[in-house]
Amino acid sequence: MTSRTSAGTDPVTHQSAPLAEPTPGDRRRWFALAIVMTAAFMDLVDVTIVNVAIPSIQRDAGASFSQIQWITAGYALAFAAGLITGGRLGDIHGRKRLFLIGIGGFTLASALCGFAANPEMLVASRILQGGMAALMVPQVLSIVHATFPAHERGKVFGLFGAVVGLGAVTGPLLGALLTEWNLFGLEWRPIFLINLPVGIAGLILGSRFITESKAPKALKLDLVGVALVTLGLLMLLYPLTRGRELGWPLWGYVSMGGALVVLGALVAYERRKAARDGSPLVELSLFKVKSFAAGIAVQTVFGVALGIFFLVWTLYMQYGLGWSALKAGLTGIPFSIAVSVAAGLSVQQLVPRFGRKVLQAGALVMAIGVLLYIWESGHYGLTIAPWQMALPLVVMGVGMGLIVAPLTDAILSEVPREHAGSASGLISTVQQMGNALGLGLVSVVFFGVIDDRLAGGAEGARGAAAGAAFADGFQHALGWVAAVMGVIFLLMFALPRRSAEHVEGATEDPSPTPRKEPALVG
Repeated sequence: MTSRTSAGTDPVTHQSAPLAEPTPGDRRRWFALAIVMTAAFMDLVDVTIVNVAIPSIQRDAGASFSQIQWITAGYALAFAAGLITGGRLGDIHGRKRLFLIGIGGFTLASALCGFAANPEMLVASRILQGGMAALMVPQVLSIVHATFPAHERGKVFGLFGAVVGLGAVTGPLLGALLTEWNLFGLEWRPIFLINLPVGIAGLILGSRFITESKAPKALKLDLVGVALVTLGLLMLLYPLTRGRELGWPLWGYVSMGGALVVLGALVAYERRKAARDGSPLVELSLFKVKSFAAGIAVQTVFGVALGIFFLVWTLYMQYGLGWSALKAGLTGIPFSIAVSVAAGLSVQQLVPRFGRKVLQAGALVMAIGVLLYIWESGHYGLTIAPWQMALPLVVMGVGMGLIVAPLTDAILSEVPREHAGSASGLISTVQQMGNALGLGLVSVVFFGVIDDRLAGGAEGARGAAAGAAFADGFQHALGWVAAVMGVIFLLMFALPRRSAEHVEGATEDPSPTPRKEPALVG
């Protein structure tokens, strides 16, 4: 996606970046770019590399399905809760410093994941890894703004778009290969340990080549807001993830109801804080803009759909169909390619001509692909082949590509320029929160169906009955995804008909930022 902020505005908050332009002749900036791009790529791959290795993790580490959910949801939750905070800390204490702390912590957390002695340690390490990514990732675009002069940023952000696309394709395939090869008998562990040499090199080279920068008038850190957001999400997600395993106890429903109270308290507190010192964690005034409020709803619900689909898809292929990690990883390549191609076409050719209709068409096309996948899964049963999945995956990928690339521009098109950076950070955060919520809902929309079909059978059961149960669970979960895409289609009517060429009041020197993957936005 591309959004527009002024060249002198920090992409994480609406604070002004240092006024001095970087020196064009300084070749060190290209080393700095390679370092931060590598770190961003490492994070992108790490988000997708885990899914394909889940059966190996469960088999080797003895993890329950709820722990498997937390291995993925814990990362997303920590990442979401820390994105805005990480950006603010970079403004206050220096972006280079926070980037180095983040990449160092991410590398350490990767080592802890790779050497985890039990599932509990792996879950805790993944949460730490997500928190460290939240410190590292928001600094990436800030460092680019501080390191490159305005006329070079378009080229740089184009490179970031390529990195995003490469990460989407590389993650599942790399995870499949590393798991299948079983290097040194380590099973799934190399998917985390591969980060160690990359992270150490980034830490050493980053300390030498990255130039320090700070925002001259950074906002104060809203610790109460961070605490309320995190508490509210935990109160909602923990019962969703553990409820099935524990028999849906009463305290779970009380906790989920209490989460709404906590999030309501967050809104009230943020409103008072904005009036008191102008430095809330969430800029509530943005929600007065109709297109922004609707777009945030779309982004959140879209995150829920993706959180459900990708985890359920992996479990269906490897548990239900009995495929190897490599076979499952290769099956996803048509989807990734379709997303990348459609994303490029939507931004460059379709959206300028047809505006909002492109995004709505994307929601409908993705829903059609999901329904086609449900039909094929039911029609071919457990004998379905990867080539038979290619058509629904390509259709889904095209639909997703039509949405993800132009969505941020559509959301930000009516947001005042001075709030564009803050709004971008909020967009990234809510999609990650939606993703975590979707992963939590897998217990309800997927495992609940499997439990009913197996009538209390063992989670690791094999055979035709278990395969059929996983196939039924997959079809049921995809039915929810199709319904969500219908909701997204309706919500998109509140977006502007045309994605504005520039944000209100923008300067003549807008700097596009890649939005294909929210992880690149702080």
